[in-house]
Amino acid sequence: MNPQTLRNTLPVTASDTDESLFRDIFYEGTLEEYLTALGAAGERVAGFLRNNVHPFSGIRPATLLASFKEVDFDTPLPDYDALLDEVQQLYIQHATAFHLPQYIAHLNCPVLIPALAAEVIISAINSSQDTYDQSAGGTFMERRLIDWTGEQIGYSQQCDGVFTAGGSQSNLMGLLLARDYYAVHHLHHNIKLYGCPPEAGRFRIFVSEKAHFSNHKNAGILGLGEKSIVSIPTDTRFRMDAVQLETAIRQELAQGNIPIAIVATAGTTDFGNIDPLQEIARIAREYSIWYHIDAAYGCGLLLTDKYRHLLHGAEQADSITIDYHKSFFQPISSSAFIVKDKLHLNLIKHHADYLNPPEQDYDALPAQINKSIIQSTRRFDALKLWCTLRLMGREKLGKYTEIIIETTQQAAVLIAADPEFDLLSDSDLGILVFRYHPAQTAIDLCALNQYIKQSLFFNGEIIVASTKVKGAFYLKFTILNPLTTLTHIREILAAIKVQGDNWLQQPGNIAV
Repeated sequence: MNPQTLRNTLPVTASDTDESLFRDIFYEGTLEEYLTALGAAGERVAGFLRNNVHPFSGIRPATLLASFKEVDFDTPLPDYDALLDEVQQLYIQHATAFHLPQYIAHLNCPVLIPALAAEVIISAINSSQDTYDQSAGGTFMERRLIDWTGEQIGYSQQCDGVFTAGGSQSNLMGLLLARDYYAVHHLHHNIKLYGCPPEAGRFRIFVSEKAHFSNHKNAGILGLGEKSIVSIPTDTRFRMDAVQLETAIRQELAQGNIPIAIVATAGTTDFGNIDPLQEIARIAREYSIWYHIDAAYGCGLLLTDKYRHLLHGAEQADSITIDYHKSFFQPISSSAFIVKDKLHLNLIKHHADYLNPPEQDYDALPAQINKSIIQSTRRFDALKLWCTLRLMGREKLGKYTEIIIETTQQAAVLIAADPEFDLLSDSDLGILVFRYHPAQTAIDLCALNQYIKQSLFFNGEIIVASTKVKGAFYLKFTILNPLTTLTHIREILAAIKVQGDNWLQQPGNIAV
């Protein structure tokens, strides 16, 4: 074949094609396009801040869903203005505004500007944290932040860990290590190679009745089933009862079952309280049980010298869940799983010749993928926390946690002093569970408080959460915003009463 004929048979390459085809790819030739797009998106975010005075638009799901039926993915929009107009209509104008004090529902925090600046860098450069050749400096930034967090917990230099997608994933890692550690060291069985041993049907995991639901889901994922979860009653402040924990362990042993893990909670989702970490650590040591702490919420106490004593005992845990995207005010997602002894992470290591071959010297050429269970390609979320700590420092971040705790303490006093509210418990952190209970006795308190929550939500002015305690419906404040003041709390409580009174005035809601 002559050269000319050969050239005619070759595929078209980028150099032979109209450059407009590649104008949307992020590379040196599209810098102006990138800056234009970034500026336009930034203006929409600025509008979100300027225009939102309420946390929600109040739009109903059916109304919003109808708008999506008109979207045609086969017909591209002409420019960024049209694109962002659509995003504005379908998303931004209805997005929940977590930064407003009137949002007082779930564990969603306002985010920090240094972390938002980091998001721009993370998204554009798009490093993957699995191997050094995909991340370089990012590998060591993540490792340094894991080491720093371990230092704050009270771990030695023997600790290690990895950033994860969230607390549920970190809790999964804690139970997985507990399961595999027991199998290897007590049964001489490698679950990674051979699957669960016959004894796995008798494995038992002890959690508080107020622990996060991820423990039950994770037990199922690990092949142990939800039957492996032993729920421990709580005390009057809804913390795990250590006496009943030890009783339950003895009962399971007497029945021939095998305790493999205790999961304590440092900051329950419903009450923001902390299990007795030191006493649980003693029990875990006495019975040689893996001790995991879910500190997804309570990890913010590591930032404050004033309240960090509430985490005493955490340094004795075998593993800990940390959610920076809660109490460290980071954008989603930014979490970590940390172990006291880095050698335990070998239980989950798996080698692939194309990624992390067994002959590689991982001290000289590190690979974070050796510590991760379900993420190969993994975003460089650690940069957000790096930028936050380097610009703000631990002390300033800790002040935010102190403000939140003290605002919650004042709010608890306010609610408890009002005869028209029932407050169930005070909080170590920032959660208050209560209900509106006016003087009328012949009313359905659950229906009343359900009405209050829903009407506030669809008015869009205030968003509160809810939970059930012993089958009864309660309202819930989650105070995770240092901008929230006692004045805001008073206004929200007044609005609750207004909606409650509206319900009372409706025919049939008060028995005659």
